[in-house]
Amino acid sequence: MDLKIKKVVPGLLKLVYFLYVRESKTKSQIMAKNDFRFNPETLAYEKIERNIAKTLYRVILPQFTLSIILGIFFYIGFSFFIESPAELNLKEANEQMKFEYNLLNKGLDRTASVLAKLQKRDDKIYRTIFQADPIPNSVRLAGYGGSDKYKKLEGFDNSTTIINASKRLDVLSKQIVVQSKSYDEIVNLVKNKEKMLACIPAIQPIANKDLTRFGSAFGYRMHPILHVLKMHTGIDLTAPRGTKIYASGDGVVERADAKARGYGNHIVINHGYGYVTLYGHMSKMLVRAGQKVKRGDVIGLVGSTGRSTAPHLHYEVRMNGKPVNPVNFYYNDLTDEEYQKMIEISSTSNTHIYE
Repeated sequence: MDLKIKKVVPGLLKLVYFLYVRESKTKSQIMAKNDFRFNPETLAYEKIERNIAKTLYRVILPQFTLSIILGIFFYIGFSFFIESPAELNLKEANEQMKFEYNLLNKGLDRTASVLAKLQKRDDKIYRTIFQADPIPNSVRLAGYGGSDKYKKLEGFDNSTTIINASKRLDVLSKQIVVQSKSYDEIVNLVKNKEKMLACIPAIQPIANKDLTRFGSAFGYRMHPILHVLKMHTGIDLTAPRGTKIYASGDGVVERADAKARGYGNHIVINHGYGYVTLYGHMSKMLVRAGQKVKRGDVIGLVGSTGRSTAPHLHYEVRMNGKPVNPVNFYYNDLTDEEYQKMIEISSTSNTHIYE
């Protein structure tokens, strides 16, 4: 009997435990399904009365608000502290543009330096050789556009850099155009060099063998007739009356008359290229106004007409309307030694025959 009880009891205990657990799970499922809540005071399950408004207010609304706050926080964080791929690409492109503009400015610096050297060489050498006036800065640096020209470049992060580079480029472009035109002019002068050299006064208007002495020099001196300090704008070459006078360069006779006060019978020749020569106090004129003459042509004879104290030739050279020392233009007619001697005589002569 005892043996049978010992075998039956464990089986009964297992059955009771199974039923209890099953019933508890079933009740919990039923309670959960029907929204029941265990009340510890009454030790019983109570049905939960649902209120949609309270549920929305107490559960859903706070969660929704928290979600919005977290969303804003993350948006601000990503916007200000984390760059998007598009922003990274724009930033990289901007840095590349700044780098290229820096290279452009360096290139403009080099171009401006080279251009300045070309301008200096043009004015000081080429244009001087061919007796051409230097190009004034007012032309080289002339205006290149109004203030509205760069309006479209404003409003960008690097507007100042872009506008400055554009202005420099415009200035250099203008200067290059001016320099190009200057070189075109020099080229034309080179082409006409032979003609120009033939026209420039380059010989003595009286041959050395006919000269008796060198009279008044170029510069201020006491006038031999008026007895006042006066600029002598030419030189006086003493020779016997009737000595031949030669044209010192190719040109066209502008005047041949005695109307100019003081010069008596005189001839003015326009040689072109800014050069004009005057021959005064002639006893006889052998050319007329408008006539073309060549260097070495006989244009008149030495005399003492006008305001003069003895037979001689008053000879002037004018360049661009200004008198210059004629002895500087005898290089085609004298040896180096003769030319140097003439310079010395012209700078120390105190003999005043004058007109």
